[in-house]
Amino acid sequence: MCFGSKEKQLYNDNDDAPRPAPGHFPAQPTYADPAPKASMPQQVQQPYYPPQASTPVSPVSPQQYQAPTPAPYQPTMGPPPAELSSITHSNPPAELSSGDFAPPPGPPPSHKKDSDYAPPPGPPPSHNAGNDFAPPPGPPPSHTTKSSDYTAPPPGPSPSSAKPAHDWEIAVPDTSLFPPPPAIFSGWYESPTSNASEEEAKKGEAWCEAYPLIAPLALDAAALSILRTHSIRLMTPNTNFMGSLTCTAPGIWSGATEPKSTDSCILGYPPLYSVREHSPLATGRTKTVYYEALVKGTTSSNPFHSSSNQDITLALGFTALPYPNFRMPGWHRGSLAVHGDDGHKFINDRWGGKSFTEPFRRGETYGIGMTFRAVDGGRIETEVFFTRQGRVSGSWNLHEETDAKEDLPVTGLEGFHDLSVAVGTYQAVAFDLVFEPARWLYKPADV
Repeated sequence: MCFGSKEKQLYNDNDDAPRPAPGHFPAQPTYADPAPKASMPQQVQQPYYPPQASTPVSPVSPQQYQAPTPAPYQPTMGPPPAELSSITHSNPPAELSSGDFAPPPGPPPSHKKDSDYAPPPGPPPSHNAGNDFAPPPGPPPSHTTKSSDYTAPPPGPSPSSAKPAHDWEIAVPDTSLFPPPPAIFSGWYESPTSNASEEEAKKGEAWCEAYPLIAPLALDAAALSILRTHSIRLMTPNTNFMGSLTCTAPGIWSGATEPKSTDSCILGYPPLYSVREHSPLATGRTKTVYYEALVKGTTSSNPFHSSSNQDITLALGFTALPYPNFRMPGWHRGSLAVHGDDGHKFINDRWGGKSFTEPFRRGETYGIGMTFRAVDGGRIETEVFFTRQGRVSGSWNLHEETDAKEDLPVTGLEGFHDLSVAVGTYQAVAFDLVFEPARWLYKPADV
């Protein structure tokens, strides 16, 4: 390896340096650096021994010159090179020139104890008591004295001796009389009694898409007169309705259907709730709409209806307009109803509804109503209630907490659309519908 530029040659063709006399070997030049290399260990230089002197010979011509025979090798004085290491480490010979590579003084690094990786002084961390996480002073919590035990009574006289003891039964009200919470996740995928086909449900949805909800109506004088006298008119469906529907007195209707009748919805006019006439946001008053129905059994005029209480296929509810008259109320948008065959409530629900009350029974009177009340922020709070034999047997808030995945919107029922009577029939059922408040078993306020 080269450690610098090439030095000037000692001998060349133009050099006039003296040459050795014939028969003598030239002296070997010494190549030594001015100072030893710090990065290379110094080595011991073998001592120089000049060759043995030979007898001078007379000059001869180049043609007669013969090279002298070299003398045999003689071992030098002193120890062999293998034993120089100990000398070199302790006392290097004086004849070592400054240009030789010799190892640094002292023992080799592997024997140098000062450079070993020794542990720091002191005990190891696991035995260092000063840095340990010692427990806090005092006994552990399980051995806490009674003075600091939170389950022990406070020191001093008994509270009963100073003042009466706290009676938690007085501070906490009795919730056993509270109404049960709403059944949020009590929806049925189908009714346990009777169900319409999926094809009919798709037809109903297609009809609602073709005929969206209408804006509130401006009632004429005749319609307003009907509302004041409670002489609601009922319209029988022009399809699927097999039976009779007759007005027997102002505000009283009698109806009956045959066993082969399919799903149908009877609508009333004018709407019981008119936005232009009854909205609490406009009038500042609470408005309640309500009607009742009597479920009848076998009579001479209705031979198809037995006295059995099995599957009374009558539904009582309300709906925004328009609504498909070949579907039961409560199955599509803008409508709600309570069905008598299973006692379920339906709010824009074409599946099985939600558990609400017991199934209807023949000979009993049922009623359904809605109360609209203005609240802050320009909103209307709507409460739906259901009566049985003149007493409220169940109710729900239209905006109560519902299942966002299972329940559909209640648009059309919130008090911003007109709402009409909606009575659903299926197969054989006989009934009387009562709109005259004087004939009601239940007397609601704000009618």
